[in-house]
Amino acid sequence: MTNWVPICAVADIPVLGSRRVARQQGAAVALFRAADDHVFALLDRCPHKGGPLSQGIVFGHSVACPLHNWTIGLADGCARAPDEGCTTPFAVRVEEGQVLLDAQELNTLAIEPLAAAGQAAA
Repeated sequence: MTNWVPICAVADIPVLGSRRVARQQGAAVALFRAADDHVFALLDRCPHKGGPLSQGIVFGHSVACPLHNWTIGLADGCARAPDEGCTTPFAVRVEEGQVLLDAQELNTLAIEPLAAAGQAAA
């Protein structure tokens, strides 16, 4: 059974923007809000060099990494060709204007040390 935890109101995430969610372990999770009000959640680390995706530019259902402009799909966390690699996506629900994340995912996904990030070719 999934334990959904409330994180914030959809209105707390800027349209075409993001909000960071700190965790007890591991890198923060970035919540993104598209122009059509779809909300997505990804580990806040680009698969290329570990850049903070929450500081990137949101367009459509993608975000451009602020470090090297890689395009990352918000639905799956994967870089768009010709780039390769993925960051961890998190399940997200929106109910009555509130954004909810899966508590188990927050506590278990991508909590390993961050030293291995950015191992992809430049």
